[in-house]
Amino acid sequence: MVDLDAAIGYVVAHGDAVDRARLAWLRTGQAPSADVLDRAEIGQASTGGWPAYQGAHVASIDATCFRLAELDDLGALARPAARRALGWLGHSQRPDGMWEEDESLAGIAPPWAQPGDDEARLFLTCSAAYWLVVGGPAPGDEHEHAARIARAAEAFRASLRPDGSWPSFLVTGWLGCAVLYHLGWFYESAQIQVALADRVPSMTGADTAWLYSSLRRIGMSTEDWLLGAARKRLIETQRSDGGWTSDDGDQFNVHTTLQAIRALR
Repeated sequence: MVDLDAAIGYVVAHGDAVDRARLAWLRTGQAPSADVLDRAEIGQASTGGWPAYQGAHVASIDATCFRLAELDDLGALARPAARRALGWLGHSQRPDGMWEEDESLAGIAPPWAQPGDDEARLFLTCSAAYWLVVGGPAPGDEHEHAARIARAAEAFRASLRPDGSWPSFLVTGWLGCAVLYHLGWFYESAQIQVALADRVPSMTGADTAWLYSSLRRIGMSTEDWLLGAARKRLIETQRSDGGWTSDDGDQFNVHTTLQAIRALR
């Protein structure tokens, strides 16, 4: 089985103050200090999103979703910074129900967020819609909030192939699956789960942790067969030092380990 004590030890040993505060919230619900929250929210653009790089001014959908994931681990999605970010995400949706990065980011955006790229557009759509689901509506915005999520889900559902696969990155599948599951579109969600289950045995630990934590966050049962397979894969990919390896470089190993802890807590 997963050695959660070793995973906790890895975060304590290698994480910074924000990482350790995320761990404390995930383990015991301990509220982070004001200083930690200020550090987690730093750099927010005036529009409400977060830029991809420190000192930049154009908000990025991908970077904003990543920051919301960190704030979720701090129990901070109800704070003003997160509410502004969710509001910016909602108002950034295109008329076709999808999301795309600002054209000015074309020279610096990673492949999964490149403006003008169909695969990136579908990933960003599922990612933004997922965080709108998790974050919930602002008071008085319930109807439009639900409509935004529904438009995104329809755009994703329209892209699905007959076998349940999707024309985008692997992560797009579980984020889109989570949105469809949340809306009660269980047939389409089940199709995607079958396609994902075929991939789980060869997934990296980072992808497995992201899949597991995303589907658990929207209420999928740990008894679900896909999550059972993912739990087995997390056991296989945990390192001897208790952590899991990020696909984006060693500097993100603690983040990946926190995702696994979030999934399995």
